[in-house]
Amino acid sequence: MKIVVYCSSQEGLEEKYQQLARELGRWIGQHGHTLLYGGSNAGLMHLTASAVHEAGGHVTGVIPEMFRHRLDPVCDDAVHTANLGDRKQYMIEHGDAFVVLPGGIGTLDEWMSTLAVMTIGNDDPRPIIVANLDGMYDATLQQLVDMTHTPFARGKNLSRTLVATSTDTLLQILDQVTASAL
Repeated sequence: MKIVVYCSSQEGLEEKYQQLARELGRWIGQHGHTLLYGGSNAGLMHLTASAVHEAGGHVTGVIPEMFRHRLDPVCDDAVHTANLGDRKQYMIEHGDAFVVLPGGIGTLDEWMSTLAVMTIGNDDPRPIIVANLDGMYDATLQQLVDMTHTPFARGKNLSRTLVATSTDTLLQILDQVTASAL
C-alpha cells in the first residue's frame, strides 16, 4: 500500500510532533508499505522518511524542481515534478491512503486538494487520516462539518476524513484501514 504523508518541513518542532512522525514512519516501514511524501530532507518530512527507511519500508520522494537541492537522501525513488501543483497531483493519483500530520499552509492545501478530488469522484474509498494533536485542526474539521449543512458542499466524501487525536489512535486507524484494503 502507498501511504501519502502530508506534513511540515519546518525544523525545530516540539518533540511530540517529531515523535509522531517517527512512530508513523516506523509503522509504515514495519508493515511493508511505501511512503509517498514531499521528498524534502527537513522537518517532519525527513523524520517520517528516515523512520520508514530504518524500518525496512520503501520511500518515494516527490520533489518539485524548486526544491530539488533538498531531496532527502533516504529516498529509494525520486519523482521529479515541475512544481508544487504537479507534486500534489502525483501524490493524490498514486496514494492508497493519506495521513495529515501537523503542518502549515502547504499541508492544509494538500489535505483539502485530496479531499476535493475525492468529493468530486464521490465513490473514492481512500481514507484521509488527520493527526489532530492538541486540537490543531479543530477549526478546519468543524468547518468541514458545517459545510455539509450548506447547499455548497457535495459532502458525501467528507466522511473520508478520519480523525486521530493521539499517535496510538493514528496507528490503530491505519491498522484498520490497511486490514480492510487486503
